[in-house]
Amino acid sequence: MSNQRTVALLVTLALSALVVHAASAADFPNKPVRIVTSEPGGSLDFTARVMAQDLTASLGQQVIIENRGGASGAILAQMVARASPDGYTMLYYGSPLWILPLLQRTSYDAMRDFSPITVAISSPNILVVHPSLPVKTVAELIALAHAKPGQLNYGTGATGGPSHLAAELFSTMARVKFVRVPYRGNGPAVTALVGGEVNLLFASAAAVTGHRGTTAGESEGEIFQRWC
Repeated sequence: MSNQRTVALLVTLALSALVVHAASAADFPNKPVRIVTSEPGGSLDFTARVMAQDLTASLGQQVIIENRGGASGAILAQMVARASPDGYTMLYYGSPLWILPLLQRTSYDAMRDFSPITVAISSPNILVVHPSLPVKTVAELIALAHAKPGQLNYGTGATGGPSHLAAELFSTMARVKFVRVPYRGNGPAVTALVGGEVNLLFASAAAVTGHRGTTAGESEGEIFQRWC
């Protein structure tokens, strides 16, 4: 009888916990939701703010974007990993979250500390160069790189990120040598390219489209080809 009562009590407590959890989930969200992403100006920041507008309207609570850059994403990942697991702090980031622990020791475990929700966006990487570089095609860029080995540089954000890996893959396939210039994120890397600090960059379309140069008489297609 004692065992039966104990089992009955445990079942009652378990059901109570489920009811409380269900009620709590039903009330979500009852306060602002925070989405932590990378530095301002990059494609992640841009798309996060677009999504936040619709999420704010659909959830009925303010969705706040908080930018955290540096350390190849390790800082923002650590911050979210240590947050209360209540659904009010979410991380919006890309492949470096999973790749960085393979390259160096991190304070977070990507598999243990995070639960994937969805793939939010898919954006192509575009090879762009500063207008001062005397090239108009990829073939001309490769020829120039062969003529000036180690003299051309490229900007990049996080170590192991798409912009970094794309540039290294390109260098390997084209058998050229570029010098990597790392920045605190893709946003600053784009700014550096526009300012002429670096020669080229592999960046998402969302991050660079707004910086396309214009020349009188050029069509959109011609501008896009020149950027690419």
